[in-house]
Amino acid sequence: QVQLVESGGGEVQAGGSLRLSCAASTRDFSSYAMGWFRQAPGKEREFVATISRSGGTTYYADSVKGRFTISRDNAKSTVYLQMNSLKPEDTAIYYCAMKTRPRGTGRGSSNRDEYGYWGQGTQVTVSS
Repeated sequence: QVQLVESGGGEVQAGGSLRLSCAASTRDFSSYAMGWFRQAPGKEREFVATISRSGGTTYYADSVKGRFTISRDNAKSTVYLQMNSLKPEDTAIYYCAMKTRPRGTGRGSSNRDEYGYWGQGTQVTVSS
């Protein structure tokens, strides 16, 4: 069982920045693509960003492209989400996830059904 622990959330004014971190409790971290998702009150959980297991390929939701950057440090078993130019509509609980399906592929994905491990989430609130 893999545990994912997010940190770095908080409250910030519009236009500000936050950096989320997600630490994984596995030495096999570099074998898995990772993703960030978010869920606002009353809405479904939605894809934000994903990164391949090597870190060489990233993909973003259109709503955050150009403002958010996903990265990873495999030596630290940690994935990051740098969020700049934050907007009130970015307010949500942010979850990191480890992609476990299909087995053996290192590519990222926007499909949340392909992620088998999830963190507990961290709240991000952007005030106008």
